[in-house]
Amino acid sequence: MSAIACFMSDKGHTVVGSDRAFDQNPSHPVYQLLRSKGITIVPQDGSGIDNSFNLAIFSTAVEPDQPEVIKAKSLGISIKTRPEYLADIVKSFRSIAVAGTSGKSTTSGMLAFLMERLGLRPNFIGGGRVTQFKTEQNPGNSLSGTSDLLVMEACESDGTIVNYMPVHSILLNLDLDHHPIETTAGMFSTLIKNTSGMVIVNGDDENLKRITPGEALHFSTNHSSDFTAVDVVQREFSTEFSVRSTRFILPIPGRHNLSNALPCIAILHELGIPFKDISLHLREFTGIERRFDVHLNAGGCLVIDDYAHNPHKISSLMETVNHMREAVCYIFQPHGFAPTRTMRKEYIDTFLRNLRDSDHLILLPIFYAGGTVSKDISSYDLVNEITSKGKSAEVVEQREAILNRMGEWNTCVIFGARDETLSDFARDCARMLREKK
Repeated sequence: MSAIACFMSDKGHTVVGSDRAFDQNPSHPVYQLLRSKGITIVPQDGSGIDNSFNLAIFSTAVEPDQPEVIKAKSLGISIKTRPEYLADIVKSFRSIAVAGTSGKSTTSGMLAFLMERLGLRPNFIGGGRVTQFKTEQNPGNSLSGTSDLLVMEACESDGTIVNYMPVHSILLNLDLDHHPIETTAGMFSTLIKNTSGMVIVNGDDENLKRITPGEALHFSTNHSSDFTAVDVVQREFSTEFSVRSTRFILPIPGRHNLSNALPCIAILHELGIPFKDISLHLREFTGIERRFDVHLNAGGCLVIDDYAHNPHKISSLMETVNHMREAVCYIFQPHGFAPTRTMRKEYIDTFLRNLRDSDHLILLPIFYAGGTVSKDISSYDLVNEITSKGKSAEVVEQREAILNRMGEWNTCVIFGARDETLSDFARDCARMLREKK
């Protein structure tokens, strides 16, 4: 919502908005940033809506009995969901949709960054905050360019991805997240059919192979394809590789991020950009906020903050860190009761597969963002099964208790989605570990 708000404000529209998090915390950094941009923030009680509005846009997470929904309906104001409105925006540009159950925030942000550096003057609406787009008046998740190109993150979570009509599409992977794999596969198939130009697909993903059209372009890290990474050298915080004899340096770690970079290289090359120019700017990319943010890397101590929240993302994160350190304390906050219930088995399997004897897992209580939901699962349900298989894991209810134990581990990884305060917690962990060491 903040990305669309900033984007439309930059395009000259008057924007007013609310958020229950802002009502609870007026010092919220996004609240302050939006206000500094000239966006009006009102209480979420309906009082901020009147007949001067042309359109009311609501997140699909907003309940129909929320006061602002009721007020907008009573005034006869047109109402759209966020993805419905985003679909309207997509139609207005030569849009590039970046889809996948993992990596789409990083890939869409990386692509927008490269296009901006290459002088293509792109527009961008994403879910993650590109660190190099962040200013005092831009959270980093949008960019208002002067061209007709738009890079957008096409999220499948609410099913409305089927309404997007992009010119080009990137499909990164297909795994369990918000929906069963078969359900998501159907959505991705529709997105492919709705794409008028290039479709660029991860040739290493077995689930995508079942829905990929013959004319699609493929990228790969494992076998021959249209765009294959070869001579890969994984370093602690970067990856070097070659594509068609051009050497690239990606300054963010992990093989999963290599798979995020390849489709960016592919689509830019197909748009006529030489490999050497793409390589020049890829090495400048510093990443997405809360995607492997390093808060401490000194004296043998390492503290990382990451957005990983589904089994695929968590596995990629743990594989990357396990290559870097021998003993790791993983601190995970599951996001939402429904997602935790849906992915319970896969969460457990992921931790059982990736936790080594030297590692320890701490689960925080499930993050609750408000609204009506059945709270019939807890972090204890996950931990009990993980420890029964011989892995070291526990639930810690209060973050302060973890801070008091800083020093038990030299490497800590804090991860989970949606909760902005996890970054603050990671900073606190880094501070405490620095003081104790």
